[in-house]
Amino acid sequence: MKRVGIVGLGYVGITLAVALARKGCTVFGCDRVPEVVQALAAGRPHVYEPGIAEGLRELLNDRLYVAGTLPDTPLAAVVLCVSTPVEAATRRPNLEGLRAAARAVARDFRPDTLVVVRSTVPVGAGRSVVLPELLAAWGRARLAACPERTIQGQALRELTELPQIVGGLDDVSSDLAEALFSLLAPRIVRVSSLEAAEAVKLINNCHTDLIYSYGNEVALLAERLSLDPMELIRAANLDYPRPDLARPGFVGGGCLSKDPYILMASAAKVGHEPWLVGSARRLNEHLPGHVARRFLDLLGQVRGRLAGARVALLGFAYKGWPPTDDMRGAPVVPMLDVLREAPLTLLGHDFLVAPDVIRRHGVTPCSLEEAFGGTDGVLLVTDHPEYARLDVAATFSRMRRPALVYDCWRVLPADTVRRVGEVRYASIGLG
Repeated sequence: MKRVGIVGLGYVGITLAVALARKGCTVFGCDRVPEVVQALAAGRPHVYEPGIAEGLRELLNDRLYVAGTLPDTPLAAVVLCVSTPVEAATRRPNLEGLRAAARAVARDFRPDTLVVVRSTVPVGAGRSVVLPELLAAWGRARLAACPERTIQGQALRELTELPQIVGGLDDVSSDLAEALFSLLAPRIVRVSSLEAAEAVKLINNCHTDLIYSYGNEVALLAERLSLDPMELIRAANLDYPRPDLARPGFVGGGCLSKDPYILMASAAKVGHEPWLVGSARRLNEHLPGHVARRFLDLLGQVRGRLAGARVALLGFAYKGWPPTDDMRGAPVVPMLDVLREAPLTLLGHDFLVAPDVIRRHGVTPCSLEEAFGGTDGVLLVTDHPEYARLDVAATFSRMRRPALVYDCWRVLPADTVRRVGEVRYASIGLG
């Protein structure tokens, strides 16, 4: 039975810990945040991810252990799942957490321990940041890069369904990493180096960012042409054999909001400036503010003035489906930078984001009933499936008249909303 350590128990670390423990490993997870350790050690997930609470009840203190540090007994492998943020001002990756984790592993374990970098890192970071710490202490190392590629809300399922990328420092490292992740995955995709594995994660996520950005490009153009972007996209996609166009929408989260910058930092080190990646990211970051300004413009048209308007924002997490409570890269945050400048009363609702978190963003938490009772405008930010189940006739009739409903993801039937009477319906690219 493998004994595995996991450093960092955020979304990536805790899902991997539960998944490996379910496959028979004895897993020791550690995190530097005391509140995270205390919550998990008590069986309380600190993040929303389906299956984690059940996994803790099933495995905690049997095959899964949580503490502030790893045990002082030998481990077959230690997987680094620490955060690798980009600096807000410079957009440069901050790898000090990764360096510190590597140094701690080198201090506490021996060179026969496989070290796996699971965090998203610039190409070359395993060799330039992690490896020197291991060599300084051990003189030799077993090191692999096995990037995480799951989607929040489906992580435990995808860990056992998606191929796992494995790239090692040498054949021995690759073999050991392949043996570890074969416990989870139906297929291992072995690449030639640490750098190749690191690059795969980045190009995966940047490609996703690019795809979504083109749907947003179409929407912004359609808005100026007074066309319906979804009509254009549906017609373009129908029975057409080339790649589908994406629908317009916000692109956020812990990965897509930072990985393009990590890729661009990797490119800059070798003197290359990507043609598309930065432009796509800028467009996707532009969209929330554009929507907020458009919402205010339309609300002013509907009411005749903005002063005194009550507005409800529905959806504070970065996405609605699969559901999550994660607000990293959430579009509502830059929206609020715009909306707070207007003379509005702001209410907020989310099915998973806690009321205290909404309140910390300067918005009054509310129930769904309160979101529509006497409000002048509703900005539906995410596509959480429960919003699509609203009884439009009953719910929207409680709004003031005239009213504005801006449905970013078109989860509501537009014609039904309009039939309520004196309710203007709008969406991204559709005014």
